[in-house]
Amino acid sequence: MSMTTTQLNGDTGPRSEARTLRGNLGATAITFMVIAAAAPLTVIGGIVPIGFLIGNGLGFPVMFLVATGILLLFSVGLVSMSKFIPTSGSFFTFVSHGLGHVPGVATAHLALVCYTTVQIAVFSYLGGTLSSSIVLLGGPEIPWWLLTLASIAVVGVLGYRRIELSSRVLIVVLLAEMGIVLLLAVVIMITGGAEGLSASPFSLEHILSGSPALGLMFAIASFIGFESTVVYRSEARDPDRTIPRATYASAIVIGAFYAFAGWALIMGFGPSDVVAEAAADPATFVARVTELYLGPVGSLVVAVLFLGSMFAAVLSLHNVLTRYHHSMANARLLPDRIGRVHAKHGSPHAASLVQVITAAVGVVIVVLVGFSAEQVFAWFAGIGTLAIVILMALTCVSVIVFFARTRKLTSPWRTLIAPGLGFIGLTISAVLIAVNFPLLVGDVDAAGEPVWGVLSIILIAVVGLAPLTGIAQALILRSRNPEAYAQITEKLDQE
Repeated sequence: MSMTTTQLNGDTGPRSEARTLRGNLGATAITFMVIAAAAPLTVIGGIVPIGFLIGNGLGFPVMFLVATGILLLFSVGLVSMSKFIPTSGSFFTFVSHGLGHVPGVATAHLALVCYTTVQIAVFSYLGGTLSSSIVLLGGPEIPWWLLTLASIAVVGVLGYRRIELSSRVLIVVLLAEMGIVLLLAVVIMITGGAEGLSASPFSLEHILSGSPALGLMFAIASFIGFESTVVYRSEARDPDRTIPRATYASAIVIGAFYAFAGWALIMGFGPSDVVAEAAADPATFVARVTELYLGPVGSLVVAVLFLGSMFAAVLSLHNVLTRYHHSMANARLLPDRIGRVHAKHGSPHAASLVQVITAAVGVVIVVLVGFSAEQVFAWFAGIGTLAIVILMALTCVSVIVFFARTRKLTSPWRTLIAPGLGFIGLTISAVLIAVNFPLLVGDVDAAGEPVWGVLSIILIAVVGLAPLTGIAQALILRSRNPEAYAQITEKLDQE
């Protein structure tokens, strides 16, 4: 993200009075919105088969429960600190209050890169899947990028309006996609599956088989978006009650759903055949097992809801990104007008327009360079996965430092033990992702073995350059406009 001299100096001109986000979101609405960002059906259809293949095989569903435990520890500190920070902003806000302005601004840049790359990745995959689906149905071959740009426009309209409209759309889509998976699981259970029902995937033998480290890496990647509950604090009905409930509920529901669905898929094909079925064609794995138990109609419904899952994900990510832009503008790190709020909808409409332009320009650039939708999805999702784990680990440290300095809460569990254990788990996860980054982004040689090629180095460099850009902006701002620099957290608290 490039910054003009004016922005770096913090001299953004007269500030608008209409800058406070408004909404009436309850815990259920926020929970569904952030679960939608994780794209449950997309994870079940895309990541789970890969987890069976190169993770820990039959034991992969257990990795979702391990990831849930780590993220719940992270959540304890997150929701505890959120009660003392009466504003939205998530990672940016937490790190600014805990570790200071320079790390905070660095975090803001990394978060923007994280969510932007994930959003463009899913937008591209959505366009590519729509294009191929139209051809399969006998329609014309439409370039994937045209369908992607159309999707960006629809998301932009919803993001421009009141947040309750987006929440209703997300709730409907999410209930449908989770409902079809649960129906499939119930039918598998009733029929007894391919080889009878068993708890074998939860045995220690299978949990430790293959590569549990890779399994955990893919499991952590499946939770992207759940942490964004605190972004909606300004639009929550009763934030001190709503945000904690939504945060814990999101992690538990996502983890339990993934683990149960993964177990059901194993039972559907049978423990002895499921890995072979995943290897045959990971992309059609869920469609094939659905057709076995729900017939062609069920398979068609899954295909349609798969598209809905991706749309819900990009809409939710768009909402998160616009609120990051809004917070940064209020902290004088982006142009003042981006922080304005719509007089009627109470939404960050200016930031929404900026995000639509950003996503569209990003897609146009990758198309002009010649990348395919599949390449964009793999590469950009890899950047986002590594970045999100680093951001959560930094937040855990911020929580510990914040409470050690302010003494606003003295519970050792909430202020030290839980965030400390969360930091350890997330740091281990970040190391695993970094070490296996070529595998995550598909940088392999002719034999299919992961290699640290130019692609992997460039993509992982993006993760490193983003916070460096933020550090540079913060230092320049501190040098040229000390008053604006000193007021960063103050402006955040005035949202």
